[in-house]
Amino acid sequence: MTSSIHQQREALGGRLRELRLNAGLSGAELARRNGWHQTKVSKVEHGHIRPSRDDIRAWCEHCNAVDQVPDLIASLDNLNAAYVEWRKVLGTGTQRRQHALVNLTETSQIVRIYNPFFVPGFLQTAEYAAGVLRNVSQFYQTPSDIEAGVAKRLERQQLLYRGQRRFHFLIGEQALYTTVGTDAVMVGQLDRLLAVTGLPRVTLGIVPVTAEILFAPTNFSMFDNKIVLVEAITAELTVTQPREIKIYHQAFDSLIGKSVTGNAAREIIAGALESRRQAE
Repeated sequence: MTSSIHQQREALGGRLRELRLNAGLSGAELARRNGWHQTKVSKVEHGHIRPSRDDIRAWCEHCNAVDQVPDLIASLDNLNAAYVEWRKVLGTGTQRRQHALVNLTETSQIVRIYNPFFVPGFLQTAEYAAGVLRNVSQFYQTPSDIEAGVAKRLERQQLLYRGQRRFHFLIGEQALYTTVGTDAVMVGQLDRLLAVTGLPRVTLGIVPVTAEILFAPTNFSMFDNKIVLVEAITAELTVTQPREIKIYHQAFDSLIGKSVTGNAAREIIAGALESRRQAE
């Protein structure tokens, strides 16, 4: 759980505490009126537990602040969306997740993506994408809809060629060697990366394996200055706080400084491609 999510919980709890104090109620009395354990009010107000929608409605009713319910529930919904476990994101398979990314990309002008270990979905071949989605489904034990997920991922790739939005991809050199599927799949994927380097409005940078990295990186995607999606092992984090988004931009800019593009990037990709071809 990130510190920002806890801060959002504390902020929501602080607003609820203010309503309680304005109503002249003690925490014990509010808990009694709602039939809650006597410690629940304190835990909510200090951000230790997250209230439910019903909790907020009951809280406001007893504090004569029913007019505050819609705004407080909206804050709760934003908090709930900030941290979503993969088992929930992928609960119906991978297609819905891909569809959400299509919608987010369509409303953005600049998309920045960093992945240290895998080729980003926008640049994947169908075979590589199938391997990635198959592995994800097996690891998280979620419904397998590989064909539908791949189709939606390839649909998203069409956005590379439409409109005026710009894309900046940074991938770690390790991603060129992380095996997905067979050597033949990897050869096709590396060929695809060489082709991508010539696309207009697309910048592809490779962060060499020997580069000095100033922070512990994980893969993340930035859509303009409005939202950052961070893929942790157990959950996806949605970052919307301007202060945090600024730090992700700082991290991305730092990685840009360590990356190579153009002919230097093509040489690194070609080296990985040659090693795969020899292994076939």
